Amino acid sequence: MTNVTRLRHVLPMSPDINKAVNDLDGAIAKAVDAAKAAGLPQGLVVSLLHGHAQVQTSIMVS
Repeated sequence: MTNVTRLRHVLPMSPDINKAVNDLDGAIAKAVDAAKAAGLPQGLVVSLLHGHAQVQTSIMVS
């Protein structure tokens, strides 16, 4: 895993990275709120998020 960057080691992060992190967090929160408002079960929302996290982790470590 030599190609993995630990953000805490490169702090302070650039304003561009901070903006991207905040934008991503906001988009995820809005999508979760919309899914909950549409009546999706909380377990389905969690499982979808977990699945995407698993895929991204696999990509990172391969």
